Amino acid sequence: MRSPPIAGWEWSMMVERTRKTAGPGKEATPKTNELLRALPSVSSLLEHGDVRQWLSGLPRVSVVGALQIAVESFRGEILKSQRDGPVDVEEILAFAEQELTRRSMPSLRRVINATGIVLHTGLGRAPLSHEALEAVHECASGYCNLEYDLLTGQRGKRQAHIVELLTGITGAESATVVNNNAAATVLILRTFASGREVIVSRGQLIEIGGSFRLPEIMHASGAILREVGTTNRTRLSDYEKAINEQSALLLRVHPSNYRVVGFAEEVPIEPLAALAHRFQLLAVDDLGSGALFDLTEWGLPREPNAKESVEAGADLICFSGDKLLGGPQCGIILGKKYLVESLDSSPLMRAFRVDKLTLAALEATLRAYLDPREAPRSVPGLRMLTASTEELADRARVLCEQLQAALPGEHFYVCSDIGYAGGGSMPGEEVPTVVVQWRPNGLSAAAAAAALHEAEVPVITRIRDDALCFDLRTVAELDFDDLVSSTTAVLMESDEPDEERSEGVSLPIL
Repeated sequence: MRSPPIAGWEWSMMVERTRKTAGPGKEATPKTNELLRALPSVSSLLEHGDVRQWLSGLPRVSVVGALQIAVESFRGEILKSQRDGPVDVEEILAFAEQELTRRSMPSLRRVINATGIVLHTGLGRAPLSHEALEAVHECASGYCNLEYDLLTGQRGKRQAHIVELLTGITGAESATVVNNNAAATVLILRTFASGREVIVSRGQLIEIGGSFRLPEIMHASGAILREVGTTNRTRLSDYEKAINEQSALLLRVHPSNYRVVGFAEEVPIEPLAALAHRFQLLAVDDLGSGALFDLTEWGLPREPNAKESVEAGADLICFSGDKLLGGPQCGIILGKKYLVESLDSSPLMRAFRVDKLTLAALEATLRAYLDPREAPRSVPGLRMLTASTEELADRARVLCEQLQAALPGEHFYVCSDIGYAGGGSMPGEEVPTVVVQWRPNGLSAAAAAAALHEAEVPVITRIRDDALCFDLRTVAELDFDDLVSSTTAVLMESDEPDEERSEGVSLPIL
């Protein structure tokens, strides 16, 4: 079926777009003009029988938008001389139908994290516990006492729902919560150091993901940065020499995504806090990754933690809620009661405060820490990080068998590997893990990985030694069926010719 010729005004606009696309000094050839003129108009496509059916069940604006994108796509092919003949209407409709399918799916979707990076920032960091999800559903499905004191019948404070939990777990005098740790840092600096100096080691002037740079945060807060020491070595005497009448606080910052090793020295929070107090200054500890207490109890590498900072005398401590804590995105602030009260009364708190869903998820997550033995079982992030390689190997064999049964012509192997916590936590610390490794027949690892991104349930993997790796540290048994279905769909939809499979280099088979 051919569409009627393009209307004159549409043709004029098309020629103008052609000139702009072709660039200065380039003119469309007669053949290009002919192919462009043969493109059907969107108005004519709307009269097509298939499109009329779409319109009966879809919003007109969505259908028109999909058709416009389809026509523009083929227009681009013509302008790039990628077509020898006219575009068939059925091609345009098939393209538009794919676009409609894409638009009908939510942009923010569940994916399977097979990278092995537990706190993957791009994939939403820590997954929430079952209890946290139930709490969110309970508060989201109706009304809740967000800022209502049920005992007095008066207006309450939203932070009250988490203060008792945080102080009980860490020993701090008080606590509050904002929307992320960057906001926590800005709020602290703006409240207590605006127009005054903040002394920090040069080795802790961090830059983390999303172009978060500590010097720029300082500038935005109105504080004045005073660098001391060197990149690799900073002593207590460096801080002391820098203290003057303009000094407001001493700041320690956890280098979330790197580690200084070798000829290096830094000042622990306890002597730093003692020095600050000797000069009537504040000691602030930005922990970043947010361990509540010593993780070595669960077999994990040592990380600075909130409980130790409180005991060491830090006046304020801030950290993320969606990293090692395993809760929702937020910035948690612990510290002296009078200081936290000043933060809560700051005008910025209105801009930085969290909503009822975040508070519900955070409260439920914190309750798991009331019994330290319970947290690794109920908090998904901790459960993944503390899982033994023996446990991972058992699950890997089950996944491998399921993949092999679904794809008998493919070869899958269970191998040992190395992963990382991610999310700026435990920087430089390797975490032993177990993966199912796959080198697809007739398909490159990169092509297969890209195709998995487009599956109905996308699977995000990593590539090692020209093979896809499904890391069992972040793939739960509940994900197995969807992972197998998505992997099977990749091969079913692949139109690449079969080739001999490259053996490559494999890690030890378990």
